[in-house]
Amino acid sequence: MCVSMAQLLESARKLGWVLVNSFLRFVFVFINNCVAIPSYCLFCIILQPLRIMDSRSFWLIEGIMFKWMLAMVSQWGWVAGYTVMEWGDDVRPLSEEEAMVIVNHQATGDVCTLMMCLQDKGTVVRKMMWLMDHVFKYTNFGLVSLIHGDFFIRQGKAYRDKQLIYLKDHLDQYYHSRDRKWIVLFPEGGFLRKRRETSQAFAKKNSLPHLTHVTLPRLGATQVILKTLGPQQENGILGNDASMAYPGQSGSKPRGLQWVVDVTIAYPKARPMDIQTWIFGYRPPTVTHVHYRVYPIKEVPLETKPLTDWLYHRFVEKEDLLAHFYQTGAFPPPKGQKEAVSRPMTLNHVQLCVIQFLAFASAYMWYSVLQYLYCCLF
Repeated sequence: MCVSMAQLLESARKLGWVLVNSFLRFVFVFINNCVAIPSYCLFCIILQPLRIMDSRSFWLIEGIMFKWMLAMVSQWGWVAGYTVMEWGDDVRPLSEEEAMVIVNHQATGDVCTLMMCLQDKGTVVRKMMWLMDHVFKYTNFGLVSLIHGDFFIRQGKAYRDKQLIYLKDHLDQYYHSRDRKWIVLFPEGGFLRKRRETSQAFAKKNSLPHLTHVTLPRLGATQVILKTLGPQQENGILGNDASMAYPGQSGSKPRGLQWVVDVTIAYPKARPMDIQTWIFGYRPPTVTHVHYRVYPIKEVPLETKPLTDWLYHRFVEKEDLLAHFYQTGAFPPPKGQKEAVSRPMTLNHVQLCVIQFLAFASAYMWYSVLQYLYCCLF
């Protein structure tokens, strides 16, 4: 079979682009993991005297560097053509308010997606605390999260009660002292593919809704967070009238959680993205869809049975949202509206370039230090 010169050139062009893209991704991932993370840790060590003298300034600087670290992860996806389309409530006005964020959990890529879509939400990224599986502690990013003050939770009945005690102590010690605003958790307690069968069996046994796209959430961590960080209780309900005021309205600002941000992540064709895909970019360009719904803390009960029902209702709503999305390719419109409106989440490309420049500068710094040490030793 004869192959024309044009076809050969086109094949060579595609192969060249794949090689260039793979090389750039390797450089980004290598620099970010092997250079930027040690630089972040080194600067945090150097700034320890500032932490003693002015803790607030130290955590401000640390938060900025933490946001840069998450922006690097976002850039891995952006370079591969992975973008985010947002639906539902606009959460940007809540960026300076205290909020608990509950998210459905399908795969490791959920964390990367959140890292990307929260980049343009003001100071949220640098002032947020993550609750994540303890396995992440042993990854390359684990040391960064430890310094930042995130909480690593162990799953399983054998650890459950102790972990909730550790969580409360962690929140008391670090949340307000480090000026945290948002706390992110995955109430399902594991990935969808791992928990679906167990969740459906539990639902059938207890006459609860049969869920396919999400699993029944666990109450423990959510209740601990609400009891520890929520404002003053009134008749078993969190908050007061002031906590209902939308940001920008007059009135005294209560201390404690004021909002629950319900985040639903949907992937095209129900194919979740894992962190390996995010890093190596071997999936074609993909648009991940993220739906937000905001609840004032006033509407959230605190007692076990009402809170369980409230949390179950949120995940039944997530089930309906995802079922509609997988059937139509769009989330349903809010009540009273005929059409749902989406908005693309955009990254600041200039900021990303500056951050990568700093990463390469830190690479040169480490190279110079290691070269100097080598010359001194040999």
